Order: sequence, then C-alpha cells, then structure tokens
Amino acid sequence: MNRIEFTKISSLFSSEKQDKIAQKILTDFDSVIQGVRPLNSKQLLKLPENIKALSHQLTDQRSERRLGYMNDTLFLSSYVRYYTWWNLVRLTKLFSNLDDACFPSKDCYCLDLGSGPLTVINALWLSRPELRKLNLTWYCLDVSANSLSLGEDIFLSLAAKTAVNENSGNEIKPWKIIRVKGSFGTFIREKCSFITCANLLNELDQASDLPPDFQSKKYYEEFKKYSSADAKFLLIEPGIPKASRTLSLLRERFIKDKATIHSPCTHFFECPMNGFKAYTGSSHKWCNFAFSTENAPPKLLKLSEKSYLSKDRATLSFLAVEKTSVNHDDTFLIRIVSDSFSLPDRRTGFYGCSKLGLTLVSIKEDIFKSGDLISVKLPENYRLPKDSKSGAVLIRL
Repeated sequence: MNRIEFTKISSLFSSEKQDKIAQKILTDFDSVIQGVRPLNSKQLLKLPENIKALSHQLTDQRSERRLGYMNDTLFLSSYVRYYTWWNLVRLTKLFSNLDDACFPSKDCYCLDLGSGPLTVINALWLSRPELRKLNLTWYCLDVSANSLSLGEDIFLSLAAKTAVNENSGNEIKPWKIIRVKGSFGTFIREKCSFITCANLLNELDQASDLPPDFQSKKYYEEFKKYSSADAKFLLIEPGIPKASRTLSLLRERFIKDKATIHSPCTHFFECPMNGFKAYTGSSHKWCNFAFSTENAPPKLLKLSEKSYLSKDRATLSFLAVEKTSVNHDDTFLIRIVSDSFSLPDRRTGFYGCSKLGLTLVSIKEDIFKSGDLISVKLPENYRLPKDSKSGAVLIRL
C-alpha cells in the first residue's frame, strides 16, 4: 500500500513559539508572588504542607469546601504559588501556539469569567506580545474579591517586568482591569468582544448534580448575554471526561448558531470524542491534550515534589470560537489527540480527529505529539479502511 503524503502544520505545545522574556519571568514566578504578597521564612517552610492541604480541599474534600474559600489568606497564598504557577505554565504554552484568529485584533472590552487571581489575563500578557499593544479593558468576574485584588497586583508586576525587558522604544501600558465581585451570570455593563474562562465550568459542574447536557445550555445562554455580535471565546478546562463533555456540548450549540470553531477542531461535524461515554464510566476516548512537564520551571517542579504533588504531564481541554462565520478550504486536516503507541509491522500509531471522525494514523516514525495538526493529501477515489479494534478510519502515512 502506498504511503499517503502529509505536512505537519503546527503544534499546540511547542516551546519555540513562547516569548523568551515571558519564559524567563515565568521561571522565577515565585519571586513575582513574593514581591506582591511576601511570606516570612516560617510560612515558606510550611508552604508544601499547606499546598497539600489545599489539594485535598480541591479534590476528595471538595464537598466540605465553602464557596468563598479563595478569600482565605492561607489558601489563596498557597493557591497562587502552586496552582496559579502550574496553570500559567499550561496556558502560556497553549496560547503561544494558537492561531492569531483566536485572539482580539483590535481595542475592545473583554470578560474573564471565574477570574480568580487573573490567571488567564496574566497568561495572555506573557504569551501574546502583540496583544500588549492593544487597549483592552478587562472585566474580571469572581466571587473572591481578595483573589481578584492579588491577581491585579500580579498583573501589574508582570506588565512592569515585560516593559523593562522589551526595549521596544514604545510605551506599553497595562490593560485596564475592572474587578467585579460576583458569580457567573452577574451583570456586566458592556457587551464584550473577547470572553475567556479557565477551570470555571468544571467547578460549576462539580457543584451541581445536574448532567452536563442541562448545565451547558445554561452556560451558553449566559455567554450570549455577555457577548457582542462578533465575539470570540476561549474556554479552557481540565483534561477530564466531564469537562470535555461540557465543551463538546457548547461546541454543538455554537456550530448550530453558525459560529466558527478555530481550534482544536478540524471540522464542523459531530465530535467523535464528545466525552459522553467516557464520563459515564466507559473506556471511550474524550477530547483532551497533554504535554510533558520536563521543561517546567525547576523551582516549581521541586515545590511539587515537596508537596507530594509531582506532575509528569499537564493536560487540558479547550475551545476557541468566533461567533461570526469564517470560510474554510477543503484541506483534509487531522488533529493528533493521543500519545504514540505500537502497531504491528513496526509501525507507530496515533489517534486523531478529522472530518471522517475518529482517525488512526499509522506511520513508521514516532514523530507526532498530542495536539499536532497535520494536513493529509489523499489520492483521488482512495478508500480508507477502518481499524477493527477502535472503529477509527485508518490512514497509513
């Protein structure tokens, strides 16, 4: 069988596209926190213990967690030194590699839902230097006023550090931050052209016994209330089945309203990894992406070990959407959605997503990573077989 021609278009987690100045700042993010919210030596010594306790509050003890837990000074201090730092690692890597179409291209009002310590805004500032030149006004919505306040202090510190290092000759002014204390659905004065959230929908799902099908309808209606006619959305959630299911349901509603999915999807057809069977207990796949943490800041890796929360991989699910319709060509694209695995005949396999549904890519070399986007040129009238085990369309490169 002849090999099919392909071209690798882009990666989701390439370090090469990350801003070097921002990477240096992120490596020493603990010093940024210490500069705006210092701990004494005794508090720093107990930090790993407090991070571990917070981890229990966020996972197996979450039913006992009170709504405004991020207003607690001890929790908030532990959260920003561990979870915020890890989230910045994940988000800056993702944001650096997304297409320009996923972000604002002009001055506008923006909204970050469940903003916490402004993690998304800080990640955008660090990873997208071209956005620093725009006059963006951010409404930052969260139930914790303390978290918002600390987040703005961190943002202003990061903005000052990038301005010092850029040497561009042009004055870079920080974006305007408008802090709003409230929950998802709280009134915002302006219609916003760029709407973001990270780990918000997962938290809302955890606090409700209702299925994602019902919840996603509520979320979508609120998104519409907040957004302008040409709004863009960037929604990031943990790479777990239920969160993936929620994003897949939102994707369906956006597509039904003629919106454009910029990433990660390669098509507008039914999602082959919508998370339904996975989150109800089946072994089926769900849409999520992962990268190795080996290049994460050394001090963060060391702190993680001390807190007994070591990470070898970082995962996420996400959706980048534009409300207006955008024309796409007929290029056959595949988004790689798995790590490599062995196939017969000394070949390597990767699961992918394409307009043909779940796709199994078979190749002689282990050359792809989770999130890679490839373009494939199929011979005319070529009939694609299916993998007997997974039912995926089989493409041999």
